[in-house]
Amino acid sequence: MKKDNKIVLACVDQSRFATSVARYAAWAARKLDAPLEFLHVIDRHPDLEPVQDLSGSIGLNAQENLLNQLSDEDEVRSRSRRETGRIFLNQLREQALAAGASSVDVRQRHGHIEETLSEQQADVRLFVLGRRGASAETVQRDLGSNLEWVVRSVSRPTLVVGDCYSEPSRVLMAFDGSGVTRRGVDMIANSPLLRGLPIHIVMAGKAQAHSAKLVGNAQAVLTAAGFSVTTEISTEAPEVAIPQIVQDKKIDLLVMGSYSHSPLRAWLFGSKTSALLRSTKVSTLLLR
Repeated sequence: MKKDNKIVLACVDQSRFATSVARYAAWAARKLDAPLEFLHVIDRHPDLEPVQDLSGSIGLNAQENLLNQLSDEDEVRSRSRRETGRIFLNQLREQALAAGASSVDVRQRHGHIEETLSEQQADVRLFVLGRRGASAETVQRDLGSNLEWVVRSVSRPTLVVGDCYSEPSRVLMAFDGSGVTRRGVDMIANSPLLRGLPIHIVMAGKAQAHSAKLVGNAQAVLTAAGFSVTTEISTEAPEVAIPQIVQDKKIDLLVMGSYSHSPLRAWLFGSKTSALLRSTKVSTLLLR
């Protein structure tokens, strides 16, 4: 079989989640036997540091001098961010190599994270992101403000991780019978990522006429691929049933579909994906 040479792409910023992202990305790259790359995206328009108020400046060429001063200051800040980012990425590279990743590269890009990841995804097998980043530290959000938009911007699976690394050992798949989760079953069956881990398939929510058959088919596919599979059907809402099962069964990796509704509907009625991410708090493989 021809080896898939697509990469595991870990998107990092200088937050406390970076070390965990590095460890999970190294684990995934090792399991997939894939190259690993760390990407640090530097915002094109970072918040500017306060500068001297020159609005009252007078004199010949005052405006031109002010623009030159601001341009010089911006270049100094840009060089400083690039150098700090270079040191930061090299540290993560060393951590990933120590964790068993065999091929690790690093890269910095200027831009916006959603656009950058969307542009890169043709060469990506799996994205790895932290649940939060540096911008969320000051407001103590459960999830980073950009997480939903980043996941929506790509069509590859995304592994969203917390700030503490624990190698996955027990997997729960939130299965709703949709095309996304059925394709997810096939993906798991044909990928080495979760090979050897027990999988508990849960269908939660309003009962469907063929719930048992759909769950049984998913179990059969994974069993045929060599997985140890158990199943459960619950009539409780997913945001109630799944966090409880995660806790009861000591699940450390959740697999589920993500953001299937439009951003407008999610804004009006809330997102089940975000609700589950907030309530379970375990590492989550999001399928698109």
